[in-house]
Amino acid sequence: MTSPKEDYLNYLNKFGEQEKRSMFGGTGVFIDGAMFAIVTPASMYIRGGEKLDPELIKLGCAKFKHIKKSKTATVNYYEIRDLLEKDPQVCNQLVAKSIEFSCKDKAFKQSGANKRLRDLPNMRLTLERMVKRTGVLDVPTFLELGAVNVYRKVCEHHGEEVNRNLLWIFAGAVKGCHWQLLTDEYKSGLLEQYHSTTN
Repeated sequence: MTSPKEDYLNYLNKFGEQEKRSMFGGTGVFIDGAMFAIVTPASMYIRGGEKLDPELIKLGCAKFKHIKKSKTATVNYYEIRDLLEKDPQVCNQLVAKSIEFSCKDKAFKQSGANKRLRDLPNMRLTLERMVKRTGVLDVPTFLELGAVNVYRKVCEHHGEEVNRNLLWIFAGAVKGCHWQLLTDEYKSGLLEQYHSTTN
């Protein structure tokens, strides 16, 4: 007898050749390098986006919440476990739409067409302006420099070390995830890198 998690992964397998990686305390499911689903021991979630969000919300699909220590991060993935049981056909259609959107979004971001820094995870207009004032004007430059170098530029521009959370925000933007999901080990590595090349 298979576990619920195995059943969910088997269900998703029919949508095409996939890669699987540990993500958010569960398993991230990818097609062509684009993540479209999260599977946990008890449920499964698909990525929303654009017109998919209101469809999933209307069907009562709750957003995925990743609890890490005392913090909770909500990401744009929606639970479809109950929907699969109630209406498999609709569920199949939504999974297919999620895959299509995820692949298109990844291709768009990799094409260089996405020039707005504010479109990266964690970033917003005020942070985009802050970063641009240091001479980092677009996404390719931001990604090439990396979080530590961008953070250093911001500190130099301000003449002092700014809020360290900015380093985590930039790192999440580079990695494509919410900054609160960065591990303590990863953050320690960023700090070591920053201090080793500063002063």
